[in-house]
Amino acid sequence: MTRSTLLLIPLLALAACSTPREQCISNANRSVATLDRLIAVTRGNIQRGYAIAEVQDVRVLRSSCEGTNEDGSTFRFPCEETETFTRREPVSINIAEERTKLAQLETRHDQQARDAQERIQQCVAIHPE
Repeated sequence: MTRSTLLLIPLLALAACSTPREQCISNANRSVATLDRLIAVTRGNIQRGYAIAEVQDVRVLRSSCEGTNEDGSTFRFPCEETETFTRREPVSINIAEERTKLAQLETRHDQQARDAQERIQQCVAIHPE
């Protein structure tokens, strides 16, 4: 099971407990929240001077496994297990391009925030408490 899947399970459980109004408002704010995360990452990249990329590596672990014959005796044999892990590494960036991207994200954020407010008002009208 991937990390993102594990993070999604509690969110789905919480969503199942929320009211229709809360679900509607959450959906209305989803694009703004995504832009908030992208803006935070871009600002971090500019402050650091580099981005951080997640790289998946695969490692094969060799060991001995044990099996059982039909007569009940045991035997050993070589076996392998594949392990995938994620590491973070710095990646060079063009600071000017990151600043341009940040300005574009902030502009989109302002528009999405206005749109989200309209959708929230619709949610409140549709789902009064």
